[in-house]
Amino acid sequence: MTKRALVTGANRGIGFEISRQLGKAGHAVLLGARDLAQGEEAAAKLRGEGLDVTAVEIDVSKAASVKKCAASLKKQGLDVDVLVNNAGVIAEGDLLTGPDPMKGALGVNLMGPLQTTREFAPGMAKRGWGRIVNVSSTWGSFESGLEGPAAYAISKAALNALTVRLSRELSDGILINAMCPGWVRTRMGGDEASRSVQEGADTALFLATLPDGGPTGGFFRDRAPIAW
Repeated sequence: MTKRALVTGANRGIGFEISRQLGKAGHAVLLGARDLAQGEEAAAKLRGEGLDVTAVEIDVSKAASVKKCAASLKKQGLDVDVLVNNAGVIAEGDLLTGPDPMKGALGVNLMGPLQTTREFAPGMAKRGWGRIVNVSSTWGSFESGLEGPAAYAISKAALNALTVRLSRELSDGILINAMCPGWVRTRMGGDEASRSVQEGADTALFLATLPDGGPTGGFFRDRAPIAW
């Protein structure tokens, strides 16, 4: 049976490439975007490659938008078997001076994945199977020193912690893991980045297609475990 995957923040960059790779792997893909018109444009490009991709409107920073998306899919009888929490923001700025960067960073990078998981994990539990991938960063790793913009690093560290805790609460059959795509050549990463979007997206595909009994509550890069 064809698995259906929802990828948030997927109209460009790593999310777009994750959608492409999941589609090539045989998934029906729900390409999530805050702006539905941009999502439709991106989905059309992938359909032009012969992939089963449908755009859906979802803004993970707004709980009402996530709930609306989930309700719409339920009404259409569309289950989500794979959830890729890709949407994220950098949130520049210092913690002690200037505008507070934390609220925006936490709203998207932490609360967004929590809200989507709360909406879609119950269906996975009912069907006894699910895969959840949280796109994180080694900038959120204590081992790597929590580098990069402060709010981004802290929010990604929180996402890593969320991944571990959710792995304890999710039903059997649902595997959840975090991954680092590395420094990728996207609008966010810039042209000087060392990795292609294909390289950045590959570990998300790996985690989204883990076999039963695979790892859960882990942190991965290039398909291998890395330190928190």
